[in-house]
Amino acid sequence: MKIALITDTHFGARNDSIVFQNYFEKFYNNIFFPYLEENNIKTCIHLGDIVDRRKYINFRTLNYFRKNFVEKLWKMGVDTHIIIGNHDVFYKNTNEINSMVELFSTSDGIKEPWIYEKPREVQFEDSSILMMPWINTTNYSSCIDAMKKSSSQIMMGHFEISGFEMQRGLWCDGGMDSKIFDKFDMVMSGHFHHKSTNGNINYLGNPYELFWSDYNDPRGFHIFDTKTRDLKFIQNPYKMFYKIYYNDSDKSYEDIKNNDYSQYNGSFVKIIVTEKNNPYWFDVMLDELYKNNVVDISVVENIDMEFENDDDVINEAEDTLTILSKYVESLNVKNNKKELDNLLRSLYNESLDYNLYS
Repeated sequence: MKIALITDTHFGARNDSIVFQNYFEKFYNNIFFPYLEENNIKTCIHLGDIVDRRKYINFRTLNYFRKNFVEKLWKMGVDTHIIIGNHDVFYKNTNEINSMVELFSTSDGIKEPWIYEKPREVQFEDSSILMMPWINTTNYSSCIDAMKKSSSQIMMGHFEISGFEMQRGLWCDGGMDSKIFDKFDMVMSGHFHHKSTNGNINYLGNPYELFWSDYNDPRGFHIFDTKTRDLKFIQNPYKMFYKIYYNDSDKSYEDIKNNDYSQYNGSFVKIIVTEKNNPYWFDVMLDELYKNNVVDISVVENIDMEFENDDDVINEAEDTLTILSKYVESLNVKNNKKELDNLLRSLYNESLDYNLYS
């Protein structure tokens, strides 16, 4: 049996941005749903954080989520299972009030999609899977007890585990001990948006880029074969963030004017100027980008040319997180550099979205 696994979809992300909603739509309409249809995938498990905000949901976002995700799964006959994540719950210390139960409850109780706000073992043909929701102070004991008593060899949930990257370069050092999960052959989790694997634990990563810190970090969804236990990654080819390294020393006006800029439609672009000899040509490139409906353009120039090689020049133009890490590394201190680096990265991400991991 093959099951589609997707997590951290964050419908309503970036303040219910239409730009990001359109970006999500390309992924679902052109990649996710066609793959399920072409490969006759009839089961889907969502591993948490289906919506972005814990406290409320925008009605336009809700309308889009219902019509273009939930109803599509139902119309395709896909048996849908949703594990509650930390962005799906109203309170931080309990799963009792959560958006999924509120949205899908009826007078007869909860119907499909199946929603897991408490631990539960579920049989999928030849495999039993322990579904584990977001673990908090209220349900910690019952969740750990369910893990100890479970006969399942596979567990899926929404975990915060120490020693894994939440995003590239930002490590979790205050979560659960990974040893807690040693009894399971495979653990698959949402929550951290960076895809990674260490031993039996697999962070699946979210389907698309949401911030500049996600730049060039592979995103997508997975297909899990319950018989072979193969976990196949289906990469999302669409990007939201692009970097253009501008150097007009070896180009003509026609090269710049006639370049295909359509790939940048609806995206964020950072232009890193390594050499600019003709300002007019540069302005032509900017005009072409705006004609292709680029959402935002930022320019990095006046790079310090005292670096020893080209790699140093390129690195100097990296994004804020890289610059922060380099600053910490340059400090004349012997201890606690890693802790300071993680703190600065955490503060930076909070400034982008105060509740991304809360």
